[in-house]
Amino acid sequence: MHELDHYIYPHRVLHWLVAAAVLVSLATGLTLGTWGFERTADALGTTLTNVMYTGHKTLGVLILLLMTLRIITRAAFVVPDHDPPLNAFERVVSKSVHHLLYIALVLMPLIGWAATATGGYPVEFFVWHLPGFLSENAALSQTLFGWHEALGWAILVLVVLHVGGALFHWRIKRDNVIKRMSLFD
Repeated sequence: MHELDHYIYPHRVLHWLVAAAVLVSLATGLTLGTWGFERTADALGTTLTNVMYTGHKTLGVLILLLMTLRIITRAAFVVPDHDPPLNAFERVVSKSVHHLLYIALVLMPLIGWAATATGGYPVEFFVWHLPGFLSENAALSQTLFGWHEALGWAILVLVVLHVGGALFHWRIKRDNVIKRMSLFD
C-alpha cells in the first residue's frame, strides 16, 4: 500500500482507541441512563454501579483528550484520497457522518462534564476529581443530562451509519476505503 493510501499510523491508532472507548461508554451510558442508579445497583450491586459511573466519566474525559489529538493529527497531516474516488452521494454522506461524529464526540464529554458538575457530582478521571467549572444548579443539570442522553442516541446512530458504510465499502464495493484506517498495512 502506498504511503498516501492511508492515514498516518498515530491517527489510525487514535481512531481505534476512540472507537473502543465510545462503544464501552455508550454501553455503560445506556445502561445507567435507562436503569438509573437504584435499578443498576439492585441488578449489579452498588460497587459495580459506582465503578460503571466512574468508568463512564473517565471514558468521557479520555474521549475528549483522544478527539483533541485526532483533530490535531487530522489537521496536521495529509488526508488520503479515496482510490477509487467516491461518487457524489457517498462523498456527502461520508463527510456528513464524519464531521457530525467529530462534533458529537467533542460536545458529548463537555456536556456530560457540565451536567455532572451542575448536578453536584464529582467529575472523575480514573482516581482524580477534576474541577467542575460550573456551580451546582439542579435545573441546569437536568437539562444538560437530557442533552447528553439525546446526543448519546445520536452518536449511536452515527456509529451505526459509519460502521455500515465501512462494511458496505469492504464487503460490497470491495474498494480501498477500509484500508485507509486499517492498523495493518
